[in-house]
Amino acid sequence: MDKHSKAGNVTVVGIDLAKNTFHLHGVDAHGNVVIRKKLSRTKLVAFMANLRSCLVGMEACGGSHCWARKFTALGHDVRLISPQFVKPYVKSNKNDLVDAEAICEAVQRPTMRFVPAKSVEQQDIQSLHRARSMAVSHRTAQVNQLRGLLMEYGIVRPQGIANLRKALPEILEDAENELSPMSRELLAGLRDELVRLDERVAVYDARIKGLSDQSEACKRLMEIPGVGPMTATALVAAVADANVFKSGREMAAWLGLVPRQISTGGKPKLLGISKRGDAYVRKLLIHGARAALRVAERKPDRRSRWVVEVAGRRGGNIAAVALANKNARTAWVLLSKGEHYNTVAAA
Repeated sequence: MDKHSKAGNVTVVGIDLAKNTFHLHGVDAHGNVVIRKKLSRTKLVAFMANLRSCLVGMEACGGSHCWARKFTALGHDVRLISPQFVKPYVKSNKNDLVDAEAICEAVQRPTMRFVPAKSVEQQDIQSLHRARSMAVSHRTAQVNQLRGLLMEYGIVRPQGIANLRKALPEILEDAENELSPMSRELLAGLRDELVRLDERVAVYDARIKGLSDQSEACKRLMEIPGVGPMTATALVAAVADANVFKSGREMAAWLGLVPRQISTGGKPKLLGISKRGDAYVRKLLIHGARAALRVAERKPDRRSRWVVEVAGRRGGNIAAVALANKNARTAWVLLSKGEHYNTVAAA
């Protein structure tokens, strides 16, 4: 049997993605190995275009969503797998071909959990969030550096970016402090950089707000107390299709908001939250829950009374995580069923 006839029998292909070199492992309907090869980036698309439609498995990593869109357009059934679920199928020593074989094996498991492929629009929103997060991180570092340098000259200010913004002009104009002309020039430059970072963050915030106003899904999510434009757009970008989750608890577990479990011998043991999944979305949900918790005492609804009671029994941190968990489950209902928050609460 020649190469072309063998390639025609392929039913499942595992692809180990990389930057320039890609390794493929393909099997037929009986599990017999049909393809084991290495391809360059330029040859991969042409090879997959000539391959009969089949099941394609890849690890969810850098560039995987782009490849998933390309292979789907060629007629293949593409599945992305989290690397942690592929690792158990790696036999003996690790190399690229062994990884491709493990992916090919893992993608055929009937109980395997897959990562939904993202659209270009979703990746655009995620890129915007990542850029804003980096700008905020740089701004925090800039503030910490300014406070540290000022302390070396005996100038101490309270923590908080707002306090430093307000105090910097006064510090630079004060002729009686110990700042030299050189240090004033240096600090003035760092302050200008801080202003530029503030402007960048403001631009990103305005873009995110505009995206949330244009999306019906985001508008429904923002009806949930503790969910604003940041959290709503991040959720829509992270969750391609809420119907891939069987329930709201499953989506909350995917976000790492449910307890970690270690049970054996019929003795259940629950620990803290698992912290799996998208840490950025989980952080936004918890921060939003903290904001909702601060005003919950002034609200008479059942949800507010519940979270206040939890805060009284277990503390504010546990109550915030519990409310974030509930918000994630509510978000699943709104995204999967297209309902509004008030309708869900009344039901």
